[in-house]
Amino acid sequence: MGLMDYLKGQFLEIIQWTDDSRDTLSWRFPDEDKEIKRGAQLIVRESQNVQFVYLGEFGDTFGPGKHTLVTENIPVLSTLKGWKYGFESPFKADVYFVNTRLFTGNKWGTSNPIMMRDLDFGIVRVRAFGTFDFRITDVKLFLKEVAGSDHHFRLDEFADTMRSRIVSVFTDALATAKVPVLDLATRYSELGDALLPLINPATQGKYGIEITSFLLENASVPPEVEAAIDKRSSMGAIGNINDYVKFQMAEGLAKGGPGVAGSAAEIAMGFGMANSMMAQGAFTMNPTQATPAAAAPSAAPVLDILTPAQVAQTLGVTEGDVIASIEAGDLKGKKIGSQYRITKAALDEFLAH
Repeated sequence: MGLMDYLKGQFLEIIQWTDDSRDTLSWRFPDEDKEIKRGAQLIVRESQNVQFVYLGEFGDTFGPGKHTLVTENIPVLSTLKGWKYGFESPFKADVYFVNTRLFTGNKWGTSNPIMMRDLDFGIVRVRAFGTFDFRITDVKLFLKEVAGSDHHFRLDEFADTMRSRIVSVFTDALATAKVPVLDLATRYSELGDALLPLINPATQGKYGIEITSFLLENASVPPEVEAAIDKRSSMGAIGNINDYVKFQMAEGLAKGGPGVAGSAAEIAMGFGMANSMMAQGAFTMNPTQATPAAAAPSAAPVLDILTPAQVAQTLGVTEGDVIASIEAGDLKGKKIGSQYRITKAALDEFLAH
């Protein structure tokens, strides 16, 4: 072997990556301790970017094409190495090829339930999973925050590295968008598109990747929340106690069960019990009186006042729903001390609307 052949074997004259594997995100060119010759050819194919790194600092980035490595083409690296008048001698640098194509069908999911605040159900534990598509848009940021100095960074390593980060971004997007649990559990196809404008700035700014598609395939909530969601979905009138009561009555009538007749009987029973208690002097129409009414049973006033608990039991809803309806002005009620009282006339008026 002649001296020229020996020297030629010590220098890199062509730098390229011909591997067409579909699961490689970044790959460090194996220089085998050889130096890059001035004028060497760098070949960057479509869906590739090349990043030079010199002594741990990012140098120049090259897009697709054929590049001749001379001073004019690598100004950043020239600055880092301190070439004042252009370089003539060979040099060493790490060369990373980064795959910029679209990677599709990547899975994400919560290993543990995430906590979210909902206006209807309070603090709710949610499990969710789905898929996303992505591409690398900022080579330097991706190498710094995700791939690191790994000489061959594959898709399975990316999944392990990014799974918890994607879940964190998803959780932050949910909190920012204030998505109701009802929508989260029933509108999968729309939710991903709605959250994408909130997810992308985070992934691009932190990791140098663009999420082109984000799909929520399933979201599960605790059984008690799921039951409440099913009930509200079936009646189609969330938060409206008036419509809810009418729905309950209509549903009972259609099933041939107690329905309207049953509800009417329950109301009558409630009034009857209240009248009986009044007759026995348990309480009177005027709560400010110090003693029960002493009149004979035939002269006792007809009681037409119920507590929120009695109304709730009669209508088959929660006491909180009754109180909320009173405070919203839908159902008329009088507050005596810390307790509400509802007259039969007010209840009849409420049901009539």
